[in-house]
Amino acid sequence: MKKHLNTLYVTTQNAYLFKEGESVVVKVENENRLRLPVHTLDGIVCFGAVSMSPFLMHHCAENDVTVSFLSEYGKFLARIQGPVSGNVLLRREQYRRADDPIAAAHITRSVLIGKLSNVRAVLRRALRDHAEKTDCQALERAEQRLTQYLQRMGTIRPVDELRGIEGEAAATYFAAFPQLITVKDEAFAFAGRNRRPPLDPVNALLSFVYTLLVHDCRSALEGVGLDPCVGYLHCDRPGRPSLALDLMEEFRSFLAERLVLSLINLKQIQAKDFNDSAGGAVTMSDAARKEVLTAWQKRKQEEITHPYLEEKCKVGLLPHLQAQLLARHLRGDLDAYPPFIWK
Repeated sequence: MKKHLNTLYVTTQNAYLFKEGESVVVKVENENRLRLPVHTLDGIVCFGAVSMSPFLMHHCAENDVTVSFLSEYGKFLARIQGPVSGNVLLRREQYRRADDPIAAAHITRSVLIGKLSNVRAVLRRALRDHAEKTDCQALERAEQRLTQYLQRMGTIRPVDELRGIEGEAAATYFAAFPQLITVKDEAFAFAGRNRRPPLDPVNALLSFVYTLLVHDCRSALEGVGLDPCVGYLHCDRPGRPSLALDLMEEFRSFLAERLVLSLINLKQIQAKDFNDSAGGAVTMSDAARKEVLTAWQKRKQEEITHPYLEEKCKVGLLPHLQAQLLARHLRGDLDAYPPFIWK
């Protein structure tokens, strides 16, 4: 099994990263604040005005450490990586399946079964653990509708039809999402999903954590030699990591949304941590972003038993394991792609 390595998140503005021996050094205002051996990292994510020496970029590329640059508020800008690994025959099979409507529908169906199962599990967990704090009837109605959508996934349908079912299921889930927020604070009222830019604190948190998840899914796919830009559920689009977005669907509710709900419900993130900016966008403070990143790293260190492999692993390894399973399916070692289904 792949050893779980850490991702270094650099949020301090005007930080400078450079290579010293076999280590990454982070300098802020002419003071060395952090030193980490490169071999302990699998990625570096830089937010905003963070710069890096060419020597460190070269060293990271040689050691399979992906470097991503994001805006201060989490919008993806660019990434640096070494040569693409993996067998070209695997990628050619990936492309053939993407061009085959039936093969693409099979993989899309598996991904969506995983997504809808995990969304339903989140609602069921809320009904079990927080029945006294929420509208149980609303959650039960949403859970029943999600069960119906899952039943419709029982037969193979064209990809466009599967996308339509997924859209209906997502609307049902997010209509019930306010019932999962148990704190009584108008700042965290949720009226639906919005983005580019997010218009309220909940959406700002969701968008930020989704960005972190996409980064991990993309790195996982590249690690097994798959092209993260050619997917099955998500259409091809220049600059869009479609396969990473496909893989991410299984983990949205289990990892990203549950983390956001925990931060809000446990009052680790509060209304004072957000700012209104021009155009109605809502952004997080530096302190809030650091709180989210700390919670994200902590969540990734938790252990879980993988439902298909039946072995214990850290949560942060799940995208890597699912990427391996997808690669095995494309190679013909598995008859179908087994999605991650939280139990």
